[in-house]
Amino acid sequence: MDFFQLEKHGTNVKQEIVAGVTTFLTMAYIIFVNPGILGETGMDKGALITVTCLAAFIGTMITALWVNAPLAMAPGMGLNAFFTYTLVFGMGATWNVALGVVFISGIAFLLLTMTGFREKIIDAIPIQLRLAVGAGIGLFIAFIGMQNLGLIVANPATLVGLGPLSPTVILGLIGLIIMGGLEIKQVKGGILIGIVITTVLGMILGYVELPSGIMSTPPSIAPIAFKLDILGALKVTMIGPIFSFMFVDLFDSVGTIVACANEAEMIDEKGKIENVSKILEADAAATVIGSLLGTSTTTTFVESASGIAQGGRTGLTSATTAVLFFLAMFFTPIIGVVPAFATAPALIIVGVYMFKNLIDIDLHKIEVAIPAFLTIILMPLTYSISTGITFGFISYAVIEILSGKIKTVKPTMWIIVALSMVELLSK
Repeated sequence: MDFFQLEKHGTNVKQEIVAGVTTFLTMAYIIFVNPGILGETGMDKGALITVTCLAAFIGTMITALWVNAPLAMAPGMGLNAFFTYTLVFGMGATWNVALGVVFISGIAFLLLTMTGFREKIIDAIPIQLRLAVGAGIGLFIAFIGMQNLGLIVANPATLVGLGPLSPTVILGLIGLIIMGGLEIKQVKGGILIGIVITTVLGMILGYVELPSGIMSTPPSIAPIAFKLDILGALKVTMIGPIFSFMFVDLFDSVGTIVACANEAEMIDEKGKIENVSKILEADAAATVIGSLLGTSTTTTFVESASGIAQGGRTGLTSATTAVLFFLAMFFTPIIGVVPAFATAPALIIVGVYMFKNLIDIDLHKIEVAIPAFLTIILMPLTYSISTGITFGFISYAVIEILSGKIKTVKPTMWIIVALSMVELLSK
């Protein structure tokens, strides 16, 4: 395992594998959710299941072998919704044209990465805003976990409210207590152990069905693979969607990478993320490959933080996750056994780990507190990482202008702010 430099990163094979399995379990829901969303466009759902697994396998394995980072990739949530509900249903594009839009945005993304522009973007973001992004994503993940658990539900009067304490919610809370207790005791793999125990408890009490089988043959990808319409995506009316895909993926991936890099100790003595250019190139390449296979934008998954929280520090973590996604094509019945109320507590714990970035933000300074607060609070309230980042960047620029510190803002940051304003006005 010298390839992954485990000793240099202060880790070992067992720790990395446990971390990889944990990451997989917390993001395995995408195997079922992505086909459900994209399938509404008329795409073959069976093929989508296979393609979702393949896209995750390829993108994550690229990260493992080329970057040696504990980051996993898969078709992104939010981006798949934009694909279906905005591009296809809203604008009347065919799913073939929509895939063409994803492909073009991925190519543009790759070019921006190879020219070093994306890396300049990360370097231009002040450290206080980077930390706020991490804390905000943590809060967002915890919010998603509480929703998946059923602890937080929609309320017509207050938008959200406390859900009924049903047996599955109680089981999830028990799982949260187990995970929290194991983490306090610093038990390696505590989150994964909690997921397994909660699932077993669900089986014993009759809330989790036994799998109908162990293995199944993966459906063919032929109905959607290489069926993208690139020429149709080159129309003037598609310029807006192409920009939107690029913008959302840019800030979702950058936000996730920044947050996870802090947790994975991938920051050098100068405060820069190690191998960031390679990570960004892998992200862009995964999007291009995914569009060819037949899925929406593939991006770095924020759930990578769950494996990192379990001690994942190298590409062996992501290689483990990648292999599990490949095997998932053959073991879909077993994967389906793990219920949402078992994985939801894991997201809450991960949210706690990431939210602790808040303690390093100097909130005593109002010029720091305002953009940091807006970044953090708007992610869960708008259900969008990119929206929180957008408001944080814009408010930061406004405050620097009002404070007479306009010269301290890097040129690249002004470009980011301008793009943020364009995106905000287009919503």
